[in-house]
Amino acid sequence: MAGFDDPAFYGDRWAAVYDDHHEQVDPGPTVEFLAGLAGDGRVLELGIGTGRVALPLAARGIRVEGVDASAAMVERLRAKPGGESVPVAIGDMAEVPVSGRFRLVYLVFNTLFGLLSQERQAGCFANAARALEPGGMLVIECFVPDVARGHSDRRSASAISVFSTRVSRSSD
Repeated sequence: MAGFDDPAFYGDRWAAVYDDHHEQVDPGPTVEFLAGLAGDGRVLELGIGTGRVALPLAARGIRVEGVDASAAMVERLRAKPGGESVPVAIGDMAEVPVSGRFRLVYLVFNTLFGLLSQERQAGCFANAARALEPGGMLVIECFVPDVARGHSDRRSASAISVFSTRVSRSSD
């Protein structure tokens, strides 16, 4: 399908309605989990979108930055309270176009699957690892639809996978 290889394709088409379609999904448990890992370090959200997770983290005093390919999604983030104070790089999340090191880099709510090939996903992991400080963590949240429940309830607790990987460097 034409356009799907463009990193901004999804966000540009969904920005105006993204929050409406995801309002029933409480970001609270994800925010709580990530806040516990972030401590007082810098954190980076890949695919920050409209800030559904980043803004509650920033409201807790966590230094959140983001990457998103869609200027339309970032415009929605900027319009929300606190959205102007979150630094966001417009670019391909697989390339992790940021500077400095982060204690925590994360992708949530199936954002990983916006990278349509295994090669792009692996590249994203490698670039995220380069952005981590020694002992930093990469967290990926993905879920598998529960087809037995149909499309109205797209996920269940048993279908959510959250894992973190500690990355250590032998030399910096």
